[in-house]
Amino acid sequence: MTREALVRRVDSFAESVRKDFPILGRRVREKPLVYLDSAASSQRPEAVIEAMDTYYRTYHSNIHRGAHTLGEEATAAYDGARAKVARFIGSPSVDQVVFTKNVTEALNLVAYAWGRGNLRQGDRILVSMMEHHANIVPWFIAAETTGAVVEWVPITDDGLLDLEALEVMLPGARVLACTAVSNVLGTVNPVGEICRMARHEGVLSVIDAAQFVPHMPTDVSSLGADFVGFTGHKMLGPTGVGALWGRPELLESMPPFLGGGEMIENVDLAGFTTARVPTKFEAWTMPIAEVVGLGAAVDYWDEIGMQRVREHDVAVDPQLRSGLVSFELGDVHPHDVSTILDQEGVAIRAGHHCAKPLHARYGVTASARASFQIYNTTAEIDCLIHALDVALELFGL
Repeated sequence: MTREALVRRVDSFAESVRKDFPILGRRVREKPLVYLDSAASSQRPEAVIEAMDTYYRTYHSNIHRGAHTLGEEATAAYDGARAKVARFIGSPSVDQVVFTKNVTEALNLVAYAWGRGNLRQGDRILVSMMEHHANIVPWFIAAETTGAVVEWVPITDDGLLDLEALEVMLPGARVLACTAVSNVLGTVNPVGEICRMARHEGVLSVIDAAQFVPHMPTDVSSLGADFVGFTGHKMLGPTGVGALWGRPELLESMPPFLGGGEMIENVDLAGFTTARVPTKFEAWTMPIAEVVGLGAAVDYWDEIGMQRVREHDVAVDPQLRSGLVSFELGDVHPHDVSTILDQEGVAIRAGHHCAKPLHARYGVTASARASFQIYNTTAEIDCLIHALDVALELFGL
């Protein structure tokens, strides 16, 4: 297929799905909305909104408790969503999927529950230089608590993880925290190879897949990671829900992250015993509507087909490593760039994108970022370019 034919095919596909996303019909400052901030939070299709609305209107109840019709329906929907998510990411078992509030909580869960019980004075925690703060700060906290030390895996000048340096650093380390896709560079890391390298040295691999799951077919079994975290609001689902996938022997061995009503098997005057995984890590009244919405998002992805998503990313910009690009516009601050683009109806991200060490690596404090999803067309890229031309003229560049 020629480049031109691929673009036509993908544009036709994007136009066909745009009708499913009500917000894309908005106008911003009297201009059609061009939403290029999906890496921060994607938009939701009508199916997700309707699923959550139906839950609240017709069968809202708490789960795993009430022996009444609404409770049974809510429980069935919640458990059914877990089964959908497990299948979507290739989990061998539904019990290996723990629902969290987001990927940040998923990664904190590992750093706290696994780290507290396994890290010791002087243990080495390897963190890649391209990590989001969600896969950095929890490991600093774990290091402060246990006496472990954080070491940085370098990245190359062209934005790739330095695999040769990683190979040298892995022997004797305890943990490797690594993103599957950089939220700033768009780099798609060879996660399978990285995890095989870590496993060969007996190093625990903790993968942030927040930007991976919404853009690539995901099979946690083939990735070979020990833990994988991701979040709903970046994959067409609601805010307030994410998930942690983990190897069963690790999840079973870890103490609970939080204590509360749902995560117990028994409580008496002498203490408590925990429920089985995954309930052991779901201590509170869970975000039931959000889990139902996430299940509906998975249904939507199944209809779309994840191969089409990757095809879309490549057609929108063949230079992309994933569905985003970060850039500078001369010496203009990215916040000013974003403000001017907003005047043209174009929504992008500006700032350090919760990746300050990565920005420091390249000697910048912030960047502008345009990120794409299945509902973006090449015509919207033209709108972005036009808006950047307006900014260039305004700032005299």
